[in-house]
Amino acid sequence: MPHRLSQRAGRTAVIGFVLIALLALAGTASGTTTPDAPTTAEYVVSGADTLAARNAVAAQGAVINAAEHGVLDVTATPREVDRLRALGYRVERRVTAAARVAPEPAGRPGDFPPQDSGYHNYPEMTAAIDRIMAEHPSLVSQRVIGQSYEGRDIVALKVSDHPGADEDEPEVLFTHQQHAREHLTVEMALYTLRMLTGSYGDDQRVTNLVDDREIWIVPTLNPDGSQYDIATGSYRAWRKNRQPNAGSRAVGTDLNRNWAYRWGCCHGSSGAPGSDAYRGSAPESAPEVARVADFVRSRVVDGQQQITMAIDFHTYSELVLWPFGHTSKDTGPGMTAENAAVFQTLGKQLARTNGYTPMQASDLYVTDGTIDDWLWGDQGVYAFTFEMFPGAGGLSGFYPGDEVIDRETSRNREAVLRVLSYADCPQRVIGEGC
Repeated sequence: MPHRLSQRAGRTAVIGFVLIALLALAGTASGTTTPDAPTTAEYVVSGADTLAARNAVAAQGAVINAAEHGVLDVTATPREVDRLRALGYRVERRVTAAARVAPEPAGRPGDFPPQDSGYHNYPEMTAAIDRIMAEHPSLVSQRVIGQSYEGRDIVALKVSDHPGADEDEPEVLFTHQQHAREHLTVEMALYTLRMLTGSYGDDQRVTNLVDDREIWIVPTLNPDGSQYDIATGSYRAWRKNRQPNAGSRAVGTDLNRNWAYRWGCCHGSSGAPGSDAYRGSAPESAPEVARVADFVRSRVVDGQQQITMAIDFHTYSELVLWPFGHTSKDTGPGMTAENAAVFQTLGKQLARTNGYTPMQASDLYVTDGTIDDWLWGDQGVYAFTFEMFPGAGGLSGFYPGDEVIDRETSRNREAVLRVLSYADCPQRVIGEGC
């Protein structure tokens, strides 16, 4: 079980969590390395036993992989380590490497290692979607909403009893794989698609929800980064997209720091192109973010956003998170007491269905420019982040074996259905009407 720590206002929250491992990639002063040569390593930071301390560590550019009893596992560059030591923290190099980052033997180029062949690479994902659409043409349609930096299609799948029509029904959005190495989230997208279509007509609850909702699934926001992560047939622990950064040899933007709400506001992202938390040159400077944001904006009809609820799937830590991430305050501009009560009440309900731990996103540490903050703050969508399996781990936690796919995706069945059920009026969860 993950360990828990005391939060402000008496909260408790799991601290055996992963916030996002940082592998900043940059050239050396001599210019002898490639743009993607890793310069980061895993370290243990002692003495950071409060939320303020975690925020301070993260603000230096280091990314926290896990925390336990005031000891943090982080990934950081030498420069970031120097800054942490200057703050007075004890920082020691972790000796053991993440076992699954470069497993042996390697698989075919552009594919998962043989022991993880149950995962879908981008072509396999596309083929799986095509098969499901062919089996259920009356329930699924596909829309190409744009291309990634390298020209791969970003698609939005619509599940409905009339997928070709724009009906006056509540809409729900499920997004996946903003971060390249979080491959389990693609399997979550395929599971949701199969579950909704395969159970239609047999499961009355699923049938009713498909009939009365318009459900959008974006299986991957980061197809370029995903393919790059497995390009050698082994894992590279790649996180960002593959967009070059002007004036730098470093490649990539952290898509989940590039959204156009409170972008770069609050020491919750990095302005350094080599950082894995790099927020980009401007809001929506990453084409993948811009295209998905355009799609969401396109769902505004007669001045009303049709998407009412959303889940953005990540790995890992087994958490249910809700806005805001850019501030530790429960309420304030853009978040009334009623809004906060809806998020808190429903977030706790969802966590009871899958065994995750619920909390406001900033209870981990402050982040800015994230999709959930944008969906709520800019579009008024009740949006959650799910951090999937495992509950803890180093870099290898991003690569659970394929034997867990069925168990860990189906683990979220009830949560997905619960979100769909409240989409007509999220306020019902606290006894209010719409």
